[in-house]
Amino acid sequence: MKTIGIYGASGHGKVVADIAKLCGYEKVIFIDDSKKEYISLQEYQKKYNYPIAWGIGDNEIRSKKAQLIKEFVTLIHPKAIVADKVQIGEGSVVMAGAIINPSVSIGKHTIINTAAIVEHDCIIEDFVHIAPNCSLAGSVKIGKKSFIGIGSTVIQNISIGHNSIIGAASLVLDNIEDNVIAFGAPAKIYKKRN
Repeated sequence: MKTIGIYGASGHGKVVADIAKLCGYEKVIFIDDSKKEYISLQEYQKKYNYPIAWGIGDNEIRSKKAQLIKEFVTLIHPKAIVADKVQIGEGSVVMAGAIINPSVSIGKHTIINTAAIVEHDCIIEDFVHIAPNCSLAGSVKIGKKSFIGIGSTVIQNISIGHNSIIGAASLVLDNIEDNVIAFGAPAKIYKKRN
């Protein structure tokens, strides 16, 4: 029986478990260190040798826990469209209705959420989360551990720095630096992040 562990038993984890089943995994074992009804990561790795997919949406938590896990699975929903010449790093998840066009590079442990559009030649680094219904135009660069909020649009040739947050429904017309929170239409920097 093809088995997978899903690290994170929240709503996001349930969506990832559904994708795993659609990708041919017959058995899903939820892993959650904070909920007693699920097995902890430490127990899972002692008991099983199955690969793990991320069920955790938080970029910072994924980046802290990644080095503790031996083998990751990259999951792509069967109803996502992924063009030729797309690179997707280990531990990443592409959800239903997402469209990823040619010559895109997606780093490790990244989430391309439901109905997100990633146009040609984009570079998305490790531990990024592109929320549902986001649109990234061509040649956009998203730095490590950044989060692009639901329904946001980023025009072509824009760079968003590392560890930055773009608020929901934002329109990004200018480059965004590292370690900031920005939102609005057009998006403006609201404050620095620690």
